[in-house]
Amino acid sequence: MTEFVETGFDQILQFTVPGRDARGRLVRLGPTLDTVLSAHAYPAPIRNLLAEALVLTALLGALLKDDQGQLTLQAQTQGGVVDLLACDYRDGEVRGYVRHDRARLDELGPHPSLHALFGDGYLAITFDLAATDQRYQGIVPLEGESLARACESYFFQSEQVPTLIRVGVHTENGQCVAGGMVVQHLPDGEEGRERLHARLDHPEWEHVAALAGSLRADELTDPDLSLEAVVWRLFHEEDEVRVTKGPVLTRGCRCTSDYYRDILARFGEAERAEMENEDGEIVVDCAFCSRLFPIRFE
Repeated sequence: MTEFVETGFDQILQFTVPGRDARGRLVRLGPTLDTVLSAHAYPAPIRNLLAEALVLTALLGALLKDDQGQLTLQAQTQGGVVDLLACDYRDGEVRGYVRHDRARLDELGPHPSLHALFGDGYLAITFDLAATDQRYQGIVPLEGESLARACESYFFQSEQVPTLIRVGVHTENGQCVAGGMVVQHLPDGEEGRERLHARLDHPEWEHVAALAGSLRADELTDPDLSLEAVVWRLFHEEDEVRVTKGPVLTRGCRCTSDYYRDILARFGEAERAEMENEDGEIVVDCAFCSRLFPIRFE
């Protein structure tokens, strides 16, 4: 008999509540999150922002049925303290980075609001489906108190799917833990079928949202509380709850010298010459993993 090990760090837990037409995903990032954050010396507000974004990226990416599909989450503004936030997920690999103005950030204090960081920014969520070569993108304003709220708006406005998202981030002794949950109402079946009752006031959804909405941030980040235990706390009174372990998560940066060489080869010889340094190399700086790739064309 195979021993069942409850889900801890860096793995998705999938669950469904069949009697309520609901599905969800849970994740708690630990070592993988620290690996991503260690690529840059982020100040605390930016570290927490990126941690939240990586949790959302993992949760939304885990909704993909296409194993080779990619989920990209990008937040951007003009003239904001945060110039760009970019994260993506593919086949269990997550990566992300934030470009920001440190001097302006320091003026905001230790707990800046989402609007203080982004101003009138927007959030773009893109699903690239490798199996069908299709791309779906939705763009919503960065409004509310968190990235999670903007993602909820995306699903209801762009996908017409009632969605509840909770995220928690906790840092102690230099170690960052971030967890999250997404729950959705999918009446009348899964994707591809008309959802006749996809509305926020559906009684089944109101019931699920009330239970899921009671989840606290500290429960999401508590390493002594397995993800299965979180589901049990929320839905133990339901007739049936199904849980399945999803993919293990790792930091995945797809940068290689060959990858950048192929991209640069698309430029003309004169254009590449303008990019070269005095040693005849084009040095590419990967923002995701903070590595330099010197590329030379003979």
